[in-house]
Amino acid sequence: MSTLLSLNDTHKKSAAMLLFSFFALTCHEQTQAMSPPQRSTPMTQNTDQVLQQTVNHPSQALASLSVIAIKQGKVVYENQFGRRYIHPEDAAQDMLANDQTLYRMASVSKMVAAVGAMILVEQGKLDLDADISRYLGFQIRNPHFPTAPITTRMLLSHTSSLRDDAGYNFPIKVNLKSFLVPGGAHYGDGSQWDKASQESSHAPGHFFRYVNLNWGILGSVMEAVSGQRFDHFMRDQLLRPLGMAGGYNPEELSVEELANVAVLYRKKKEHDTVWNPSGPWIVQVDDYRGKAPLKRAGIDSYVLGANASLFSPQGGLRTTVRGLARLMQMLMNQGELDGVRILQPASVAQLLQVQWRYDAARKNGDNDRGMFLSWSLGFQHFTDVSAAHYGDRLVRQTPSFTGFGHLGEAYGLNSGFMFDPVTRNGMIFALGGLSADSEALFGEYSSLSPWEERILSALYAEIIKD
Repeated sequence: MSTLLSLNDTHKKSAAMLLFSFFALTCHEQTQAMSPPQRSTPMTQNTDQVLQQTVNHPSQALASLSVIAIKQGKVVYENQFGRRYIHPEDAAQDMLANDQTLYRMASVSKMVAAVGAMILVEQGKLDLDADISRYLGFQIRNPHFPTAPITTRMLLSHTSSLRDDAGYNFPIKVNLKSFLVPGGAHYGDGSQWDKASQESSHAPGHFFRYVNLNWGILGSVMEAVSGQRFDHFMRDQLLRPLGMAGGYNPEELSVEELANVAVLYRKKKEHDTVWNPSGPWIVQVDDYRGKAPLKRAGIDSYVLGANASLFSPQGGLRTTVRGLARLMQMLMNQGELDGVRILQPASVAQLLQVQWRYDAARKNGDNDRGMFLSWSLGFQHFTDVSAAHYGDRLVRQTPSFTGFGHLGEAYGLNSGFMFDPVTRNGMIFALGGLSADSEALFGEYSSLSPWEERILSALYAEIIKD
C-alpha cells in the first residue's frame, strides 16, 4: 500500500506533486551545495565552526542540525548544518537542512501540547484539578490506589502513577478505556499502572515518573472537552495562529512541508545494538520522498476522546526550529506575539509554576541520572545541578543558564527548547540523525549527550552570554 501504484487518484496527484517538489528542491540545493550561503559574521564565526565540527565529529557525527538563539526576546542567531536527506548512493542527490526544515520534534511535542491544554483552561473547558474521569466518560483509577482521582495537573507533571511498560501508542481500533480499566480487552497484566512501594508513596500526585502515556490520555481529554481531534485543535488554536509550520499528523502536511521534512537516521540497524560510526546512515522514520503518507483507514469514523495517541501528542509534532522560536517568543512575551494573543500572562506563569521537585530523602521520583529534578506543567525546570555525567546543567560556562523548556529524543533525533523568562534568552536545536548511542555516551558535566553539551555551550558562550 505504500507504493505509488497502489494509491488512489488523489494520492497519485499528491505523490506526483511531492516528486516534483523533491526534484525542484534537489536541483536548487545542488546549486546551494556548490555555493553555500554566507551566513557567518565575524561575531558568529567561532560558533559556526564549533557547530560544524560537532556535525562532522569523527565518531559522533550528526546527519543534520538546525539551531536558533534568542537574546532579550529577539532572534540573534540562526543556522543549519548537514543534510536533511542523505541519498544512500549518490551524494549529488543529498538535500541540505535549511530554515524550512521540519523535524519530528520528539518529546518537545509534549511541551507544545501543554500550551494547547492551557488554552482550554482559559476557555473554561478544562479544569486542571478535576478528575479526568468526568471528561473521558468512564472512571479511570489506578487499581492499587482506587480512591485517588487522576487530574490533568498530574498528567502534565508526570505524577499520575501511569507507566509506559505496557505501551503508549495504540492503533485506531483500540479505545483507551479498554487499556486503562481492569478487565478491558487490552488491559493485559496491568503494568501500565504504578504499584505501592514501601520506600515512598507512589499514589497519584506524589511520585514523579517520566511517562509518554500521560500525553495520549491528555490528548484524549483535550478532544473530549474541545470537540475537535487533537491534531486539528492544535493546528487551529496554536500552530496556525502563531505562524508555525507543520502539525501532529503527517497525513495532513502540505506537499511543500512534506518535501522539507528531515528524514531521521541512525548509524545502526533497527533491532541491532551495535552502532557503526563509520558506517552508512540508516533511515528510521519520515522518509516521504515521492510517497505522501496514506490516510489511515477508519480515521473518518474516529470517536473524539477515544484514543488520541493516534496523533502522538507525546512526540509526533513535525515543525521547524524557526516555528519553535515563535512559540518561545510568545511565552517570553507573556502569551502574545505580533499582535496575536495565545494565552494570558497568568496562564503562562501557571505553566511555568513548579509542581514537583526531586527530594532524595523522600525518594519521591525517578530523576534519570539527575536529568529530571524539577517539573512544571509540561515544562521541565532546569536547575543547573552538575556533576560528572550527572545533572540537568545545560551549558559549561558560568554563570550558567537556567530556565524552562523540554528535551526530545527518538528515532535518531535530539531536540531541545529552553528559555529564561526573566532575561528572555533562549536556545533551540534539532538534529536529525545520530551515529553514536546517546544511552551509552554521557556528557562531561551533565546527563546530556556530549553533542548536546557542545551545541548548547557553543550557542551560549558567544551568542547569548554577556
